[in-house]
Amino acid sequence: MESFDAIVLGAGGAGLMASAVAGQRGRRVVVVDHAPEPGRKILISGGGRCNFTNLGTAPDRYLSANPHFAKSALGRYTAGDFLEMVERHGIAWHEKTLGQLFCDGSARQIVAMLLDECAAGAVAMRLGAAIRDVSHADGRFTVVHGDATLTAPALVIATGGPSIPKLGATGFAYDLARKFGLKVVEPRPALVPLTLPPEEALFRSLSGVATEVVARCGKAAFREAALFTHRGLSGPAILQVSSYWRHRDAIGIDFLPDQDAGWLLEAKRTRPRAGLRTVLSTALPDRLAEALAERLAVVGELGNQRDATLRDAEQRLGDWRFVPNGSEGFAKAEVTVGGIATEGLSSRTMAARHLPGLYVVGEAMDVTGWLGGYNFQWAWASGWAAGQAL
Repeated sequence: MESFDAIVLGAGGAGLMASAVAGQRGRRVVVVDHAPEPGRKILISGGGRCNFTNLGTAPDRYLSANPHFAKSALGRYTAGDFLEMVERHGIAWHEKTLGQLFCDGSARQIVAMLLDECAAGAVAMRLGAAIRDVSHADGRFTVVHGDATLTAPALVIATGGPSIPKLGATGFAYDLARKFGLKVVEPRPALVPLTLPPEEALFRSLSGVATEVVARCGKAAFREAALFTHRGLSGPAILQVSSYWRHRDAIGIDFLPDQDAGWLLEAKRTRPRAGLRTVLSTALPDRLAEALAERLAVVGELGNQRDATLRDAEQRLGDWRFVPNGSEGFAKAEVTVGGIATEGLSSRTMAARHLPGLYVVGEAMDVTGWLGGYNFQWAWASGWAAGQAL
């Protein structure tokens, strides 16, 4: 049996961050993971360049049953703090749209940086074997990992959620949480493509067509690209609203967000001999313009249409309703909404209130960010907060 000050379950972003911070504070830390290499989700993110944070990070860009929970950690470890580490390690980066920061080179640089930070804290790595048992007795946690037995007064659950199971993701964190008396908010896929029912076959036939829209679900609205797929809807705007979507909810799409009210009546006056499809094609891909015009059934020249007909068409184009019949599930979800309930955790330290020594960080808990680097920033911030407390 090997003894440590802390055992961190999970070698992803949050687990490595917590380990590095605690290790550099003099704690004897071991990271345990069933995967053979660390940071698997980091490696595939951002098309292999890792969208490692977002300059627009703010608590209102996270979903949680307790929307105030993320404020403390995000305020104490900011995007600027992580960027400072990136630059200290000589990693070149660039900003894309909407505050998203990416590596110029490879996501492997971020993993290497975190491993270097862990090495600076003499953190032990135990990877590539199954976690066979986790228990707690007499103020200590015991983890059986492969043939090894590890023990420590502190345990950090950093094993993420069930999104992207091909990387080895499971609901293991939730099983552990329940075992140790923490509640779990229903986990569901987030940042995930949505599927459309058979009656929307006309739109599913537009597979590969993309256009900038405003997508809405409830009070949430995002202006980015939407992409039609052979199964339904994807693209950044759709992935964003998917985190808010529940079964039977409608998704509203504004296909022409730059058009002022009354634009179609204006087109009737200025281009009376044009058809609706022709007018739509000036702002939308041809195939999409054709499909929308077909659904709206505005036949013939605009000059021959009643104003009420055109007003109705304009209203539908500005708030076109789709009712998805599902999503592409955890297999295609970038993250998980829900997870270990924050009500049982300290927002300052990520520690369980009722069981001293137990911590939860990263995606395992019920804090989920928008698309665009927000979830990595939560991994860094929550990991830092736990690492400071271990």
